[in-house]
Amino acid sequence: MDAKITLSFNREVIQKAKAFSETQNISLSRLVEFLLRRATADDFRELEDFPIAEWVHQVAEGRAEYSKKPKTRNALKREFFSSRK
Repeated sequence: MDAKITLSFNREVIQKAKAFSETQNISLSRLVEFLLRRATADDFRELEDFPIAEWVHQVAEGRAEYSKKPKTRNALKREFFSSRK
């Protein structure tokens, strides 16, 4: 069951995270959920122990599991017309 929370981030971080999640075709919520799931999967003593490099490698190799959101009609239209230029 999903639950809503409110988080505050630096505006630049939010913009970059939104851009990244869009390129991965997932929602920002699912991206944050995936990262939190990874962070809480093991018993990390310090933040520096969190395996960011391992996560990036998993995404690059396609082994990461996350829910994708379908592209909107407007996004598909923009993609189509930008490819025609």
